[in-house]
Amino acid sequence: QVQLVESGGGLVQTGGSLRLSCAASGRTFSIYNMGWFRQAPGKEREFVARISWSGGSTSYADSVKGRFTISGDNARNTVYLQMNSLEPEDTAVYYCSARLLPKALDYWGQGTQVTVSS
Repeated sequence: QVQLVESGGGLVQTGGSLRLSCAASGRTFSIYNMGWFRQAPGKEREFVARISWSGGSTSYADSVKGRFTISGDNARNTVYLQMNSLEPEDTAVYYCSARLLPKALDYWGQGTQVTVSS
């Protein structure tokens, strides 16, 4: 299994920026991809961004394209989410995820709160 620890959340004004980090430990050699999801109050958890751990290809939700950037540091087993031009609608608990091979098991961090004030 793998353990994920997020950091970097906080309170920011509309238009501001934050960078989230997620450090993985444990069976990191089995990581296939890592990503970020978020869950706002009263809503379901939704996909934000994902990065392939071998080739580095990325994908984003339409709502964050052009504003958020996901990146990874394989040597540190850490994934980042740079969030720019934040909007109140981005307010949510952000969760880091990792998918491990060979069974495609998903692991989750504990979440970090991001609050964007208007």
